[in-house]
Amino acid sequence: MLNMTTGLSIWCSEAITLATVLLLAWRHDRQSPAYLMWAMGFAVSAIGFAMVAARGFVPDMLSIKIGNAIALMGESAWIAGFRWMDKRKLQWSALLPPAIWLVGVNLPWVTENFVNRVILYDLAGAVGASLLAFAVRPREGRHEPARGQLGVIFMTLASFCFISALWMSLRAPALEEAQIYRGYAALGYGLLVIAAIVLNGKLLMERSERRWRAISVTDALTGVLNRRGLQDSYEILAGDEQRPPQKLAALLFDLDHFKSINDRYGHQTGDAVLIEFARIARLFVPRNGAFGRMGGEEFVAFVPVGDQAEAEALAETIRADFCRAPLLVGRSLVAATVSIGVAIMPRDKVSWDRLVSSADRALYAAKHAGRNCTIAFGETETAKAEDAPPKTDIGELVPTLEDQIHALRRMGTLA
Repeated sequence: MLNMTTGLSIWCSEAITLATVLLLAWRHDRQSPAYLMWAMGFAVSAIGFAMVAARGFVPDMLSIKIGNAIALMGESAWIAGFRWMDKRKLQWSALLPPAIWLVGVNLPWVTENFVNRVILYDLAGAVGASLLAFAVRPREGRHEPARGQLGVIFMTLASFCFISALWMSLRAPALEEAQIYRGYAALGYGLLVIAAIVLNGKLLMERSERRWRAISVTDALTGVLNRRGLQDSYEILAGDEQRPPQKLAALLFDLDHFKSINDRYGHQTGDAVLIEFARIARLFVPRNGAFGRMGGEEFVAFVPVGDQAEAEALAETIRADFCRAPLLVGRSLVAATVSIGVAIMPRDKVSWDRLVSSADRALYAAKHAGRNCTIAFGETETAKAEDAPPKTDIGELVPTLEDQIHALRRMGTLA
């Protein structure tokens, strides 16, 4: 028959094993301090339960009062680990389980009665498990199934501890029976914690997969979408045909004379200009759109719009804000401007090639109009651009007089 000492010893060996595994995981990924905190939690829990199991070999003060408090500190460390994982602030409430124990165990009717001590410990454990369930609650706007499952496990653990305390208070078993029950309870507690660790591993795998997915679609320098990310986002935007507004605009940006900036100030300064432009553009591109770097000094935004004027207004806002003042990089003031080509199409007729090609032609027109301006192709021009042959004649790249006048007015050259 299993007694309390055997049950606690088995849990200690499990806790040490889990602490070792988590410590190795932390050594492999030093940027995840949650692993270290969870490892400390299991190590502390093992030490505490070992001190409890050593009752009769060590003073009761160490075994009963200190040992159980240390074991409950393990739950506090697990709570802190989950909060660190989500980059949340640590809260003093994590220390409630050992605090409840240390306050209650000093009451005479608790200190002198084994059953009452078990009831107190279970109630403190129920509080700790409830705090764990609260710590792993799903974050707003993020769907992570493993979090919900972890919450269920921890609430089950809290219920297990509370029911155990209630059973002990109603049954009031004799000392020998209570010790046997406590041994089985320790094993049950350990199994639930192991199940939680398995689910936590699933949660970490989901987070790791999401992180690598984000890396694969993100430009390393500017932090915006790369070409692959843009294509994925475009498919989502273009596929939602029934959601208003029902037109999709492409805003193609090209930083003017960027090679000259690199040659004059160095590539580090050029990188700073790219980063600053990406930062400014992201401020204005709406959340229902997509913005990213096509390559080099060329960026693009896909934005659902109601009409051409809305797309032009967005492009001009970004251009004006970026060109408002020279960029201070180190000790150098760098004057940088951007040319923008805009194309717009209905979502039910849009395609990547047609929309980007039309925006590209509008961008060429903006550059030949003197740069630092916006040229927009509406639905009619975009449809014509689809059937036009590739740009082989320089004459095709020269904008019409109307386009040039339109661009000059936007630059403020003409009244």
